[in-house]
Amino acid sequence: MTAPAPTLTRPDALREARRVVVKVGSSSIATVTGGLDTAALERLAQTLAQTRARGVEVVLVSSGAIAAGLAPLHLPRRPRDLATQQAAASVGQGLLLARYAEAFARHGVTVGQVLLTVDDVTRRTHYRNAYRTLHKLLEMGVLPVVNENDTVATHEIRFGDNDRLAALVAQLVHADALVLLSDVGGLYDGDPRRPGAHLLQDVASSDDLAAVDAGRPGSAGVGSGGMATKIEAAEIATESGIGVVLVDAEHAAQALAGDIVGTWFRPRRRRRATRLLWLEHATESRGRLILDAGAVRALVERRTSLLPAGITGVEGTFAAGEPVDLVGSDGHPVARGLVNYGASELPRLLGRSTRDLAAELGPEYEREVVHADDLVLFQRPTLSS
Repeated sequence: MTAPAPTLTRPDALREARRVVVKVGSSSIATVTGGLDTAALERLAQTLAQTRARGVEVVLVSSGAIAAGLAPLHLPRRPRDLATQQAAASVGQGLLLARYAEAFARHGVTVGQVLLTVDDVTRRTHYRNAYRTLHKLLEMGVLPVVNENDTVATHEIRFGDNDRLAALVAQLVHADALVLLSDVGGLYDGDPRRPGAHLLQDVASSDDLAAVDAGRPGSAGVGSGGMATKIEAAEIATESGIGVVLVDAEHAAQALAGDIVGTWFRPRRRRRATRLLWLEHATESRGRLILDAGAVRALVERRTSLLPAGITGVEGTFAAGEPVDLVGSDGHPVARGLVNYGASELPRLLGRSTRDLAAELGPEYEREVVHADDLVLFQRPTLSS
């Protein structure tokens, strides 16, 4: 059983934090019609510079590239098709970073841009590069500004929203806390615009979310996230031992100082293996491997690698190194892993031992279909359930 995370109160967790990830949404730094809110960017830069002055390292995950590109391209609202989103991001990303560079320079802070795709952080070599880049920037005193690389990402290889990206980056850089800045004051048990809605100040488990309506979309017409994505981000971070504050951007300074504002999601585990967290939450399955009962038990109970002998069927089109779901005979996914064979290779291997395959086809076939180090189980309850 995984050991519980150390129990720190919210003030202690934030005041003792030496490294934090702060995520800001488009609605907090962009206008309703598109374009950047310069005053909001200046306030954010001042707040984060003051946090750094206390000896805290800061990583900023910022939305806003697509929103920043709307006005220059004369687009009235956030586009729905991917190609136009990519065009807006291409124009807006430079504008966004330039505004951040100017705002932080006034406080003597240098920023560096880091654009990530899912592929960058799930494939082993790419993941190590992302890790080294972020840690070197922090070591050199630079404030990384992270965003999804919207200009090249496709529907199949997108994080989907920067809330989830922020939680994964928090794990990647071994952050002590994650602060999600939004246009609402925290997590409410109903629509905060209506009378009678109550703020949840402390969330310790999924039981605390029973009355929460997480279906509200993002605001202002320029963002892509909503409350559901923020709950998912909190789930990812807290399951990895990182406490999360959800608060409106106006109270960013108070949140970073440990004041009781917004909603605090308590960390619920010690840290998990970083790359497996990315594999679980940042990838889309490219196919399915159907397992017999013995293989399912071996994965779940003994945490073994998956061998050809335990596979009864292959679905989908995928190449070696891509993520696939491992499912039982009932169709229920039990794990996700990076497969060592392409979909076209697997059918002739099914149900056979690696020893027999090596004898017939060569020693390169005496290997796992999915190695235990490249596999994550789907058996824990989710915070948003």
